[in-house]
Amino acid sequence: MKAAQYAVIGLGRFGGSLAKELMNLGYEVLGIDKDEEAVEALADKLTHAVVADTVEEDVLKSLGIRNFDCAVVAIGDDIQASIMTAILLKDLGVKQVVAKAMSELHGKVLAKIGVDRIIYPERDMGIRVAHQLVSPNLLDFIDLSPEYTLVELTVPKHLSGKTLKELDLRARFGCSVVAINKQKKVLIAPVADDILSEGDVMVVIGTNSQVESFEKEVNR
Repeated sequence: MKAAQYAVIGLGRFGGSLAKELMNLGYEVLGIDKDEEAVEALADKLTHAVVADTVEEDVLKSLGIRNFDCAVVAIGDDIQASIMTAILLKDLGVKQVVAKAMSELHGKVLAKIGVDRIIYPERDMGIRVAHQLVSPNLLDFIDLSPEYTLVELTVPKHLSGKTLKELDLRARFGCSVVAINKQKKVLIAPVADDILSEGDVMVVIGTNSQVESFEKEVNR
């Protein structure tokens, strides 16, 4: 299966960190910004980085934007440009459009024009969002240290009915389930015989690589 391709429009602090983390996770990333300095700063860190004004439909078409699986509008200083870019991305048929909102009102406008997901930077760090974009069952992501991560993962259908013993996370992936949030109760320090149900939320801890390997199993 071909790896997903992402376009990040606006390479400021938020967009830049998001784009670099998507690259770290092994995905192809096109970075776009009107500011030549911002593009040059990330040119050797992304798959491609271009200077472009994304409020022009012809510009977006020339970049082949409709071929990307997801486009993130991370424009941070121009609400009009953010909204116009999001409208064009939707019109051009980009599969998933995600946009950064600078206020609740901005977010409401983005929702009205059909943006698939709205990010409020004060609540969502670029790195956390990158993980959530590429892992649909990931609800939350916390860096405990440079090496260790804590994540919340939704139990998918193909793992439903299995016990933790059958899953055997420690032996297969090296990480551990430290809690399971079920509809009516939360299991802290679950035991081997506890059964997973579709929609349960697993709280998993491990090294970055261990957790990423388990995420791939959950999302397959």
